[in-house]
Amino acid sequence: MLYISRKEHFNAAHKLYNPQWTREKNIEVFGPCANEHWHGHNFDLIVTVKGFPDPETGFVVDLKRLSLLIRSEVIEKLDHKNLNIDVDFMRDKLASCENLIVEIWKILEVKLPSITAFGKLHGIRLYETPRNYVEYFGEQ
Repeated sequence: MLYISRKEHFNAAHKLYNPQWTREKNIEVFGPCANEHWHGHNFDLIVTVKGFPDPETGFVVDLKRLSLLIRSEVIEKLDHKNLNIDVDFMRDKLASCENLIVEIWKILEVKLPSITAFGKLHGIRLYETPRNYVEYFGEQ
């Protein structure tokens, strides 16, 4: 089994804020991330596909096609957007990296078979900062 990864980048703003709580509790739990005027990050997204190489190409997945898929289905919807307001698949969800990565998984899991017969989505890693990231492997 081989694991092939592609890294993409996007910038986005968000606010961590639970509307069921008071402003004070949101600040207590989320700190500066509850800033009423939002805050932004330079995100890195790493998508890993697993499988065995296609005997005709030697590829598990064509990385050029994977990049185009990630950019068209995910990055273009997130880059320079407000995750709380501008992103339809984040509507009515707390804009945490944990929720975001699950929604990205749902999109890619459905679209990936259109570009590879030999690979399957293995995992996604989303860096919010150089030191903070979340990983998801599709478990529910």
